[in-house]
Amino acid sequence: MIKQQFQTPAGYKKWTFALLGIGLAALLAGIFLLAFSKDEHDVTRFWAVLLQNSVYFLMITNAAMFLICAVTLAHGGWTIAFRRVPEAISAVVPVFSVLALIVFIGIIYGHQHHIYHWVDEAEVAKDPILTWKKGFLNPTFFMAWTIITLTIWTLVGRKMRQLSREADEPMEGEQAKKYIWRSTVWAAIFIVFFALTTGSTVPWIWFMSIDAHWYSTMYSWYTFISGFVGGLALIALFIVFLKNHGYLEYTSREHVHDVGKFIFAFSIFWTYLWFSQFMLIWYANIPEETVYFQPRINGPYKGIFWFNFIVNFAAPILILMTRGSKRNYAVVTFMSVLLILGHWLDYYQMVMPGTVKDHFSLGWFEWGIFALYAGMILFFTGRALAKAPMVATHHPYLKESVIHHT
Repeated sequence: MIKQQFQTPAGYKKWTFALLGIGLAALLAGIFLLAFSKDEHDVTRFWAVLLQNSVYFLMITNAAMFLICAVTLAHGGWTIAFRRVPEAISAVVPVFSVLALIVFIGIIYGHQHHIYHWVDEAEVAKDPILTWKKGFLNPTFFMAWTIITLTIWTLVGRKMRQLSREADEPMEGEQAKKYIWRSTVWAAIFIVFFALTTGSTVPWIWFMSIDAHWYSTMYSWYTFISGFVGGLALIALFIVFLKNHGYLEYTSREHVHDVGKFIFAFSIFWTYLWFSQFMLIWYANIPEETVYFQPRINGPYKGIFWFNFIVNFAAPILILMTRGSKRNYAVVTFMSVLLILGHWLDYYQMVMPGTVKDHFSLGWFEWGIFALYAGMILFFTGRALAKAPMVATHHPYLKESVIHHT
């Protein structure tokens, strides 16, 4: 029996509250054992883990809205059958934006100079490179641009979800044309601002400024693609889950196949950026550039660096290359979970070598905070799914999605 209104299954609730319980316990333990510790390495670990998770999960949930807007701008109709899934995932963005903002405030105004060296004015004054960059690497610009970014992501994403709800009511002729036009305009606004933030400035100030003496012209796109693949994997995971529970009447293996193709294609693109950034810096062998990769390929993070390559490139290309694998729900589920974890590790190795240095740790606190954010995604996405019908039955492009064949 096909169901149109999502009702949270008992098993879903158990997983949600189990993850939230584990995560909250880890957070409380982290506050008392790490944040209040007299050991500066413990304090740095606390804030670095919160920074990594708050940004990673914000990026993968916002990637859902990016997909919606990109397809809308291209007048694509194939996603309409399951569009309420990425919409529900993107509904978590306001929550994660607030959490990220709290983390940034704690780091910047808590003077956590082991995270961002440039918050220490005395160090900036002695360092010509940091002095040259202080026009944008300063608390005022950092917080102002962060607040603007998070606010616009939230408001435009909310507008796109509101427009989608209009498609629950009948529309035809001129009304349908106006609806498509308004959706296209708002999608364009999101895409342009997304390019100005995720495609450039935000990764610079949030992550690249951890190693403020180093820079890469590929860094922003690398950060975006890593989050985008994680976001696609999250969408695929929810689609398969909902199909297995009798939802998404018009979503078929054709749609799952295309989502799988996107995951496969952008995993290759992630590898292109990963290799290009690494190869060019390695080949040039300029000290101020290679300093970024030294701890990642020779230090305690060496295993994660190469494991990251295996999970995020070798596994997708070997497993998702065939047509059948992208249409197999079990394979898609396995790869989605693997890639969400894989790109979480990718963000981990972006943050930790520049913050905790050789004090490598991948223990109870790291996995506990991962569980907390995973639980919040399940909770808030499930709540968003329950607020609207699973399919926008009067969307002008629904027929195109129903007959979609790949």
